[in-house]
Amino acid sequence: FGSSICIRVPPLCLSQQPPVSFPAAMAAWLSSPTGPMTTHFWGPIANWGLSLSAIYDASVKGPEIINERMSATQVVYSGLFMRFAWCVQPRNYILFGCHTANVGAQTNQLRRWADHKTQTEPETAPAELQNLGMLAGGAGAVLAASLIARKPMQAAFTNMGGPIGRIAQAPAGPFYIHFWAPNFKWALSVNNLLDYDRPTDKISLSMTSALTLTGTIFMRWSFVITPVNYSLFFVNFVLSTSSGYHLCRKLKADYFS
Repeated sequence: FGSSICIRVPPLCLSQQPPVSFPAAMAAWLSSPTGPMTTHFWGPIANWGLSLSAIYDASVKGPEIINERMSATQVVYSGLFMRFAWCVQPRNYILFGCHTANVGAQTNQLRRWADHKTQTEPETAPAELQNLGMLAGGAGAVLAASLIARKPMQAAFTNMGGPIGRIAQAPAGPFYIHFWAPNFKWALSVNNLLDYDRPTDKISLSMTSALTLTGTIFMRWSFVITPVNYSLFFVNFVLSTSSGYHLCRKLKADYFS
């Protein structure tokens, strides 16, 4: 026991990272995958126009210009896109935030419309409110049933193999939010088409401008996300065209007639 064992322990070095300067942080943000040099930034920023236009109209415009069908459609549309923004890569918190705000803003517009109808048309308002409620309930029931049946149906179609199986497994296929959120946007265009002869004094200039802008920018965005979404491109092409039609009608009536 006269011997001893010596163990050399290297000194522990803790290196401290120098603080990042503001110019460096700004440069990193400008060149980031979702920074202002990319469509990932400007697409969601354009979508803020939907909620901001509803907030603007609620602040300075009367309830008579509210399109209750379009507002109800936007509540469902933005709810789906909240999920889409969370699942898409890169994950887009700006898009998530703007659609969260739009759900609240459009719900408030529906409340204003219901109050206005109740006060000005007490005889017909209950029936209109009931119809809108039935549509909302039906949409909720379809959504709930789809969520319950999604996985069993996907497994069944996948087992078929061939083109059907490949479609069922596709990341932008009908069993994923990447398919349903963009395709539900068709409902916005359908509303525009149904309102092709809507009186211009009942058209919101801010809302039609926001819809036209978001449709135009998202045509580009559909090609830079993962997975590339061709259905998103076509639906936004139709949205920008149909909203642009109403925008031109409104501008012509208010400023060029």
